[in-house]
Amino acid sequence: MGSLDMADTFDYIIAGGGTAGCVVAHRLADDTNAKILIVEAGAHNKDLENVHMVGGWSKNFDGPEDWNIVSEPQPGADDRQIKLSRGRFLGGSSGVNGTLCIRGCKQDYDDWDLSGWDGEQFFAAMRKAETFHTKDWFTPAKGAHGTSGPLHNEPHDLAPISNLIMESFQSQGMPYNEDMFTTGETPHGCGHATRTHYKGLPGTTGADFVTNDHHRDNIEILVNTVVDKVNIRQTNDGLQAHSVDLIGPDGTWRTVHAQREIIVSGGAYCTPTILMRSGIGPAAELKKHDVQTVVDAPGVGQNLLDHLIVFAFYETEKEGLTTDYKVYHGNSLATTYEQWKKEKTGFLTSFPFGAFAFARLDDRLKDEPLWKEAQAQAAPGRDPMGLTKKQPNIEFFTTECYGGPKQYDQFPVDNKHAFAMITELFSPRSKGTVTLRSKDPMDNPVVDPNWLSDPLDVLVLSEGVKLGNEVIMQGKGTSGIVKGAWPADLTHHGYTTREQWVPYVKQQATTCYHAAGTCKMGKADDKMAVLDEKLRVRGVKGLRVADVSVMPTLHGGHTQMPAYGIGERAADFIKEAWA
Repeated sequence: MGSLDMADTFDYIIAGGGTAGCVVAHRLADDTNAKILIVEAGAHNKDLENVHMVGGWSKNFDGPEDWNIVSEPQPGADDRQIKLSRGRFLGGSSGVNGTLCIRGCKQDYDDWDLSGWDGEQFFAAMRKAETFHTKDWFTPAKGAHGTSGPLHNEPHDLAPISNLIMESFQSQGMPYNEDMFTTGETPHGCGHATRTHYKGLPGTTGADFVTNDHHRDNIEILVNTVVDKVNIRQTNDGLQAHSVDLIGPDGTWRTVHAQREIIVSGGAYCTPTILMRSGIGPAAELKKHDVQTVVDAPGVGQNLLDHLIVFAFYETEKEGLTTDYKVYHGNSLATTYEQWKKEKTGFLTSFPFGAFAFARLDDRLKDEPLWKEAQAQAAPGRDPMGLTKKQPNIEFFTTECYGGPKQYDQFPVDNKHAFAMITELFSPRSKGTVTLRSKDPMDNPVVDPNWLSDPLDVLVLSEGVKLGNEVIMQGKGTSGIVKGAWPADLTHHGYTTREQWVPYVKQQATTCYHAAGTCKMGKADDKMAVLDEKLRVRGVKGLRVADVSVMPTLHGGHTQMPAYGIGERAADFIKEAWA
């Protein structure tokens, strides 16, 4: 596997160059005497145009920049297999996402009940990562934004359809609160979600923490290199992680050694498989694949959480409301692309999401037998989904043109115009698993999200979709401008009962790419907790995890900002340990 020499020895090895891993490296490099290695399975991001051009995001799917993971068939979702795309390049999924900065609320993190992770501390970590740039029309919440981090972000200028939908949200009982998705203090209202882009380019991906203006001479980056496993040895002081086996782009093996710590940052799908190939995981699962158990950790690969979303598309005959004419009509895409190439302006500089809202559904569900039965068993002050009144049940967000997951390919040509209302389920009760397909590191894992297996998830999501339809069809801003569903065979615009929506939800529900929780942290008495509060792998010294797999429960927001915050907290803990 290679001999031990200084070329193969580092203070810190970060296994995974995604969002959180790059943040950890950036902060650890403050110690100029520390030698840091980032190992990334995919390419460097510097020449990936569709990473730097925000509107090119979907072109990263299904090719070498995508892990190309596909779920197991989902009985709760019409037995469909769902594509679970993740970024496979330096910066990871922060370079192939919706750019949204939706942090959740402080109660989400207070609920973890873990030292160092309360809402105030975690919101501070997310602020530390960012530099916010306002616009003339936007009034940011005082003290809510960071001013000195590598992550640049700004508000999004709404298309006309989004302003109309914002008006409809308000008329349907969701008051306007401009910066609510930053503060996390409004569980029922509408407002603006800031985005990680600025002046025509993504404000950052995780890669920008370790490249360009933030390049550090003490960070080495190995790309196109796959992490096989972490090697662990028995010492007088217990089990110690000491090296990592790698497979280079030409298929050769190499072992690199860590003098201080190894930080696994492979994400919710790949981190548990790295640990399992290293002998850390459920003993029965490891035995299936002829992997010797080093630490019997039953929680590795369990507790897979994700936010499900449902797209409902609508058509409008009014010109100029949506932005379809900039990409689908005639040769508009070529013109739009040339504008980006020459000026770094226009449609392709941002992600076509528009208006946003949070909603509580208590009043709408209070008489439902399933809800009432579950409420009787809920903890004091909690609803059947485990949430307080401070936490939303549902998020709504809208597109400003037609587009979404790959199955939505009925593009509105011939001067037609379409947009979507998207409904997202928070606090899912259904939990899935990630397991090994084999011990070959080139094999993708077996991912079973187990979506909609809990009937309460179906109840809440379908009621949310029903409310979203009411916003579009009855709301003050949009009532009268919607011709009907797009395409015509989706007749949902006429649905009036939740029962009508349930089959549609099962047919259309898909991932919001918020997979988390598969190597969760927890207290010492939690047998399913893989990590302690400092992100250390239980039972092994010198080994931590830093990515959204560490989350015990999924917050009410999007995972980009928590991924940056987890990277910041991990770096804090490591610096503290080696001070």
